[in-house]
Amino acid sequence: MEYSEIIVRRIQQLCQKKSCSINKLAIMSGVKQSTLDNLMRGITKNPGIVSLHKIANAFNMTLAEFLDFEELNEYSFEDNSEE
Repeated sequence: MEYSEIIVRRIQQLCQKKSCSINKLAIMSGVKQSTLDNLMRGITKNPGIVSLHKIANAFNMTLAEFLDFEELNEYSFEDNSEE
């Protein structure tokens, strides 16, 4: 699984837990709807830190809390480097 897919799954899980749609998340976070749509559809592969920070804040989380979950903690960036 790619990094971007892991982030998408995290967002989906949090939206489900909070009973909010991607549209509502866009409003709550201040991240453009198109930006979230591109991320959720896999068009954006490497979401920016500012967008992730805003998304985390919308869920009342720090960025560290947002990124601290099992799938991402087990992910190896070295195996998928694009160098």
